[in-house]
Amino acid sequence: MNIKSQIESLLFISAKPMGVKELAGLIKKSENDVVRSGDELVEEYKNNRKGIQIIKNGAKFQMVSCPENAQLIQEFIKDETTGELSRPSLEALTVIAYRGPISRIDLDRIRGVNCAMIVRNLLLRGLIEAKFDSVKQETYYTVTFDFIRFLGINDIKELPDYDKLSKDDTIDRMLEGAGDEAPITK
Repeated sequence: MNIKSQIESLLFISAKPMGVKELAGLIKKSENDVVRSGDELVEEYKNNRKGIQIIKNGAKFQMVSCPENAQLIQEFIKDETTGELSRPSLEALTVIAYRGPISRIDLDRIRGVNCAMIVRNLLLRGLIEAKFDSVKQETYYTVTFDFIRFLGINDIKELPDYDKLSKDDTIDRMLEGAGDEAPITK
């Protein structure tokens, strides 16, 4: 498959900038190939004058909206991040609260649907945070201090039935059995 297409797809689904090393590891290409292809994508997107661009900051790339649309995007994000959470968002947030740190693939498997947009929305709202595990080459999500403070608790372990639900081996067995399956896609 075309390296630029792979980089483009990963940047599209990522809720954060992606480093050259991370991209190279995921697509199994050299860092030089990723830099070269990523730089070409930056130029192609800049020249196409569309609503999406790819930008580079140091050794990281990110897909972003076009600067000319900033006001429109800000209005949309404000509406999206100030309204009530949808039922699917609440479900995903609950899974992250009780099972975090959790990878998006495991979150998708538990919920049975692709959670990319939900995760993006929860990140925008500041309810969850992402941390990249360089050993496993995977991003893991946990709830933020703002989320804990909003609930009026001092520790995530104060959630109802936290000890029981955070260690439910039924989910662990299900995730272990699903490890060989392809991730859920939209």
